[in-house]
Amino acid sequence: MSLFELDKVDKKLLNLLQQDGAISLQDLADAVSLTTTPCWKRLKRLEEQGIIDKRVALLNPEKLGLSFVAFALIKTNDHSNEWYQGFTETVADFPEVMEFYRMAGEYDYMMKVLVADMKAYDSFYKKLVNSVEGISNVTSTFAMESIKYTTALPIK
Repeated sequence: MSLFELDKVDKKLLNLLQQDGAISLQDLADAVSLTTTPCWKRLKRLEEQGIIDKRVALLNPEKLGLSFVAFALIKTNDHSNEWYQGFTETVADFPEVMEFYRMAGEYDYMMKVLVADMKAYDSFYKKLVNSVEGISNVTSTFAMESIKYTTALPIK
């Protein structure tokens, strides 16, 4: 199902859940002018269709001592499927990696890394380069300030 097949009620439910994943079924139903049973059935359908992927709690990284954001840009000379599989499986196991992308352009991969400080990033960097052969270059940039961060998708 694409976004264009969602009706106004589905879109409103999704937007409400993106703002507060712990909102009660009754409050959701009231907000979209439904009773709880049809509202629950819509939520169940959205989950079954994979539109609602999961419900999670978003934690404050700074309050947990994780305020150092780094972006690691990686180049490799090995573009084989075997290398790709090994690399992605290895990186997927690093809890410091919050986001991980295969890129087009100058760099082959980019990851967002969240750690406590520069020393912790240096440890991550060493773990990365010592865990994967075939990395030809790692360029790191560091965020000085978070200006916008959202997990809410733009559903209109």
